[in-house]
Amino acid sequence: MTRVVGGSESRRTSGFPAELTSFVGRRDEAADVRRLLSAGRLLTLTGPGGVGKTRLAGHVAGQVARAFPDGVWLVPLAALSDEAFVPHAVNDALGVRNETVRPPLEILVDHLRERRLLIVLDNCEHLLRSCAVLAGTVLAATEGVRILATSRHRLGLAGEQLFEVPPLPAPAQEELTPSAVESFPALRLFADRAAAVVPGFTVGEANQQAVARLCRRLDGLPLAIELAAVRVRALGVDQLVERLDDRYQLLTCGSPTSAPRHRTLRSAVDWSHELCTPQEQLVWAWLSVFVGGFDLAAAEAVCAGADAGSREGIVPCAVLDAVAGLVDKSVLVREEHAGQVRYRLLVSLRDYGLEKLHDLGEATDTRRRHRDHFARLGAEYEQAWFGPDQAEITERLRIDQDNFRAALDFCLTTPGEAQHGLRLAAGLWFHWVAGGIWGEGRHWMDGALRAGARPDEALTRALWAGALTSLVHSRSAAVLAGLAPVRTAAAADEELPVPAPPPVPAGALAPVRARASTAFVVLTRVELACTLVSRGRAAEAIPLCAEAVALCEAHGEQWARSWALRTLALAHWSAGQYDRAAEHARACLRLPYTVRQHQSLARTLDLLAAAEALAGAAERAGVLRGAADRIWHDIGGKPMDALRPGRPRAAEDRARSTLGDHAYALARRRGGRLTVEQAVAYALGEPREGAAPAVRTGDASTVCEGAAPAGGPGGAAPAPGAGPVSDPVPLTRRELQVAALVAQGRTNKQIADHLVIARRTAEGHVERILVKLGFHNRSQVAAWFSTRAGL
Repeated sequence: MTRVVGGSESRRTSGFPAELTSFVGRRDEAADVRRLLSAGRLLTLTGPGGVGKTRLAGHVAGQVARAFPDGVWLVPLAALSDEAFVPHAVNDALGVRNETVRPPLEILVDHLRERRLLIVLDNCEHLLRSCAVLAGTVLAATEGVRILATSRHRLGLAGEQLFEVPPLPAPAQEELTPSAVESFPALRLFADRAAAVVPGFTVGEANQQAVARLCRRLDGLPLAIELAAVRVRALGVDQLVERLDDRYQLLTCGSPTSAPRHRTLRSAVDWSHELCTPQEQLVWAWLSVFVGGFDLAAAEAVCAGADAGSREGIVPCAVLDAVAGLVDKSVLVREEHAGQVRYRLLVSLRDYGLEKLHDLGEATDTRRRHRDHFARLGAEYEQAWFGPDQAEITERLRIDQDNFRAALDFCLTTPGEAQHGLRLAAGLWFHWVAGGIWGEGRHWMDGALRAGARPDEALTRALWAGALTSLVHSRSAAVLAGLAPVRTAAAADEELPVPAPPPVPAGALAPVRARASTAFVVLTRVELACTLVSRGRAAEAIPLCAEAVALCEAHGEQWARSWALRTLALAHWSAGQYDRAAEHARACLRLPYTVRQHQSLARTLDLLAAAEALAGAAERAGVLRGAADRIWHDIGGKPMDALRPGRPRAAEDRARSTLGDHAYALARRRGGRLTVEQAVAYALGEPREGAAPAVRTGDASTVCEGAAPAGGPGGAAPAPGAGPVSDPVPLTRRELQVAALVAQGRTNKQIADHLVIARRTAEGHVERILVKLGFHNRSQVAAWFSTRAGL
């Protein structure tokens, strides 16, 4: 979900995948877990693989979300192999940003200290020590945080409560009745999953005895039942049970120390593996190197591009066939992200595939091909970063984050690969810096150096970018706080020559291969301008910033442009031109990048609040200050506050003295209650959320503050194609804006860019509009809106 600061949406669950299949049974178990969770602060769901720990935890999380005002957050850990990365993963899941080199656990504790939320640590068994340290540290330092963990083993902490997730009950022969399928979740699960592959399939008197026998054979393990159910497409239930009986005779030959249910799941997965074609079996093993999912291009790069030991890779069309076959056999899960199809292996099936890969002796070669693919992607992203595709690149990096981490981990743990790891980590400098996760980037680069990598040009470039951004942050904060000269400077300083910035690469609209160097040309100008401002030489900084902004605009770039616009606003603010400063700060707020990256948004609101304060708009300054502080609080705090806690703010003092302490405090509290969307609208001077809109004929996207719609909310929508009506409108002001843009034929992305909101927020508005109006498609919305607006 897109995280919203404040408002009711902050109570929703975050990070939990959409449930693609129904949740069967577990009513009593869910009630027990809720009771234990209310009685203690640390609860671990234990049980063998495939028993449904993750699914039960997610189900309970949705049920208890209202009890946690600061949200319920899923932290998936199955993709991690480095114990040190557990606190990084929790920070990332909670949206906490670490632009410093402070320990991530320290950042996390500061963020959680006064919050009431639930953290779900999923799949802890291979990271027990780090999970225990994190849970113990967080629970000792907070009062309102609770932790729900899933693991095959307990964490071993004092006060930890355990709940062993049982298998699904299956009926014995004497318990079979005509309504047994409703009474026993194992039968319901089999019926549900079998009906998904054979429409119309049901469990009744004719087959319930065979289904019950099968579920008992599978020990009621949900994953084993689901793997068996998909076979109904090729075999009748009686045939399925007969073949499964033959297979399970082999269980008595298993290890006597292996738990029965572990052997049950292993046998079920073995059977699924044997029913795959040889090519599907090989692709299953190769695909197990992916973590967190992959697309078809990545699968082809790993499976089709090179020798796999002594085995030749397979051609792309064969990879597609194998992937499709694995999806049909429920080995791969098919998902969609922003319209792109991706696949993933369930944890138990990925572990199985890794075993087979090691048995083949191809683990290192396959992981190297995996690394090479993501190294190529990283290099392509770096070259294209300074351009119009930043939002798309950012989203791709977010989706493939676990795979990039796995590639880096391979480099740091495999002899002879450290230099590749340093090059990959350093090449992602834009990701670490722009994403506000510089601490993670330093973790990988430092690890590569410790593993034997030699410093190179890529490392120098990355460290320079990190240092430059930190320098601009600290100097900008010092200027706004009144700790640096404003319009005067020492005579000796005035005589210091201004170093010439690096020249712009030939042709402002250089090809993609020159974009990376152009980014550093822009950043150098921004840093030089910020230094001049901090020395009281704002007039010299303004043309440098203007040149940087123009260069960014020529490339359709937003990240560096936001830096340049903020520094330009800072220069005008320092020169006493507060209206111009506010104008450039608002221009920065109109960049979709600024709104999506909350640390960039908070810095821009900081600057706009300072400009409004000294321009005489004290109340607006207070509201903006409250909104900025709330955003900083929600992403882990302002980095400069940790260095200079309680520092003075000249502009804030001016606003407080103008309004008075009480009125200023009220304004700040009001700002602290705004959502991100509301804060941006307020900063840009848009109508307040909830203000009644009116649409002017001829401009479907224009709204006027204070004008009332025809009727109040709650009325029925007219049928598409009806004439102009004046019945009540069931949509909010923002939904009417979105409906207007839908009527213009704009896509969700275009709507998001126009309104300066996240794409997912735009999608949510469109979905709510369809529900409220009872429509099924966008054309109906367009027709409805056009008739209302008289278009």
